[in-house]
Amino acid sequence: MRVLHTSDWHIGKRVGRYDRSDEYVEVLAEVAAVAQEHEVDLVLHSGDLFDRPQPSVAALQIAFRGLVELSDHGRRPVVVIAGNHDSPSLFEALAPFFEAHNIFLVGDIKRPDEGGVLEIATGAGRAVVSCFPFLREGRVVDFVKEADEWYKHYADRLRLISESYSSHASTVAGSDGVAFLVAHFLVGGSKVHGHGAPRGERELHMGEAYAATSEAIPPGPQYVALGHIHAPQSVPGAKVPAEYAGSLLELDFGEAGEVKRVVVVDVEPGRPAVVRSVPLSGGRRLVRAKGDWQSLLQRDDLAESYLDLTVETAGPDPGLADRAREEFEFLVKVAADYPRAETEIGAGRERTLVERYADFVTERDGAEPEPALLEAFLDLMEEAGYAPA
Repeated sequence: MRVLHTSDWHIGKRVGRYDRSDEYVEVLAEVAAVAQEHEVDLVLHSGDLFDRPQPSVAALQIAFRGLVELSDHGRRPVVVIAGNHDSPSLFEALAPFFEAHNIFLVGDIKRPDEGGVLEIATGAGRAVVSCFPFLREGRVVDFVKEADEWYKHYADRLRLISESYSSHASTVAGSDGVAFLVAHFLVGGSKVHGHGAPRGERELHMGEAYAATSEAIPPGPQYVALGHIHAPQSVPGAKVPAEYAGSLLELDFGEAGEVKRVVVVDVEPGRPAVVRSVPLSGGRRLVRAKGDWQSLLQRDDLAESYLDLTVETAGPDPGLADRAREEFEFLVKVAADYPRAETEIGAGRERTLVERYADFVTERDGAEPEPALLEAFLDLMEEAGYAPA
């Protein structure tokens, strides 16, 4: 059986003021072409289909047309779970309609025998797919809620749920089925920040409270398709073949220069999967560039890229932003870098708006804000079109 693993599309994501709809159409066509060229039997999407829980009509159209093309118009099964950016209720509402097209949307975490584990017929045999959408920290899952106090830790709940799925899937797969786990969570030790710039992953869901250990990857599945991390990589410490496919496009400047990909997996019953990366070229590049004005003008990689420019100057340059916008069509951010007096030098990096809001709530209420309040504030920022890059 041959499987294509893709993840973290984030349809609807913008870079600054720039809409990327055409880029998404381009790269999704590329992914569909990879599926056709490699004659895959099944597609696994490990979450974050959209960039926000309430996607625009345009984002819905791009995503669903992309899924239909990946399914080869119903001839190839596609499984999609909800990530932390997706709306579980939207997935569940649309699931009955898409199942008729051989596309399986799973928004909620379900009991293994009540939709959490899918048995799917493919052209190469039976696939048994455990579906583990994103688990929010405060969520109680009915089939683990009676576990003892030890399982109140987030990482322990992830492990217990994965083990429940794995045990049931192994029984269903028997000797002739192929078992998969498709999930959306962070395994500690994974590479997240590579460039020190903002990345596309939602920061509120990337801290220690949301980190699992490699024990959350059970030994039962023959391949584990993970989402949530945008940098393509193998899952550290996993006992079976497990990969973060990564995002389709460079979503923020922290992802600049990453080679995006899909994963093609060959597997047969009872044997570990053989994994290979297929690089993607669709979409506009993101570039962080620094230098004096003349040296930047001489570079041939800036004209067609989204740009985060740092221009070295002798002092403040009030006309720099206007000049840069006239010269570079896809400028996102520009800053002057010049020798500063001690009074101009800050104490460190600028605090994000989420951090400033947390400071405000703490000062107002005398207690740190709940994670759900910060998440709601971040959602509001995204709805307003705030772009941290």
